[in-house]
Amino acid sequence: MAEIIQRDGTWAFDGTTVRITPGLHRSVPLFRQTYGEVSVPLEALSGVVYEPERKRGRLRLRLREGADPLLQATGGRLPDAADPYRLAVDIDRTGVAEYVAEEIRQALLLDQIPKEPTRSYLLPGPPVPVSVRASDGTVSFDGTRVRIDWSDTSDRVKRATGPRIIDVADLVRVEWLPNSGYEDGFLRFVTREAVFSKLPPEKDPYALDLWGSVRRDLLTALVATAVTARLPHPSTETPTASTPPTTPSLPASRDARDGSDGSDGRDTLGSPGADGAQGSRGDHHDVLLRRLRELGELHRDGVLTDEEFAMTKAAVLRGF
Repeated sequence: MAEIIQRDGTWAFDGTTVRITPGLHRSVPLFRQTYGEVSVPLEALSGVVYEPERKRGRLRLRLREGADPLLQATGGRLPDAADPYRLAVDIDRTGVAEYVAEEIRQALLLDQIPKEPTRSYLLPGPPVPVSVRASDGTVSFDGTRVRIDWSDTSDRVKRATGPRIIDVADLVRVEWLPNSGYEDGFLRFVTREAVFSKLPPEKDPYALDLWGSVRRDLLTALVATAVTARLPHPSTETPTASTPPTTPSLPASRDARDGSDGSDGRDTLGSPGADGAQGSRGDHHDVLLRRLRELGELHRDGVLTDEEFAMTKAAVLRGF
C-alpha cells in the first residue's frame, strides 16, 4: 500500500485502485468535498506526475480520454483547486509523493495499461438523485429526468415557461462552463429539438445561467457529470457534417435581472409525476393560455426576438 496524507486530501494506492479522499480543511473547495471519495481503477489511468514547486509540490493523475464522465462533462474547465485528480503536497513530503507516483507508474507498466481512449466510462460519476441550487434556479436529476425550477431572479422568458423537465432520452449532450467570477458560466441541456439553438444562456429555457456565487455555481458540475455518465459514450458518436461543435461558446453579455414584472412567473406544476404536472386538464389549459399571452406580450414589447419567441413558445407547448 502506497499512501500520502495531506491537508488537501489523501491518496492511497493498493496496486489496482487509487482511492482519493478530499481533506476536511476549510481550504479544500466545496466542490471536492461534495464530490466525495473517488476510486480510480488502474485501467482508467494513462500516467501520474509529481510537480515540485518552491514551497509546495503537486501530484497529478492523468486519466485516459473517455474514462471519466467528470472530465468529459467539464472539458478540463474545473479550477485547479477543485480538480479531484490533483493533490497539493507539502515540501517536506516530497519523498512520499515521489514514492506514490513511482508505485503507480510501475503498476501501469507491469499491467501494460494502454494510453488510448477508452470505449466506455470506467468511473461511475456522482450518485443520483442529485440536486443543486444555483444562481439561476435549482437543477435536479433522478437518473432518468432533469428538472429545472427557475429562481425569482431568472429571466422573464424562463419564468414564463415554468419548470423544465427533460428526459435523458431526449438529450444530445450537456454543455458546461464555470462561472469564473469575471465571466458568467452556464449549464445547458442540449435536446434534439434545440440542438442548433443560438439563444444566450440567460434566455434559453434549457440552460442555467451561472452568474452568482462561484463556489455554489461550481456544484452544477455534479449534475452535468451525473447526466453525462448516463448518455451514450463519446466513442459511439458518428460525426457528420451537420453535427455542431461540442465545445460551448462563451455566454453573451447578460441583461439586467430585476424581476420588475413583480411576479416569479411560475405556476405550480408540483413534483415530477407521470407527466410532470398536477391538476385537471382545464387547469392545464388555463395555465397554457396565460403563458402564451405572457410570451406574446414580451414579443410585442421587443423583449423577445422572433427566434426567441418561436423557441420559447415551442418549449411551452412541449411542456404541456
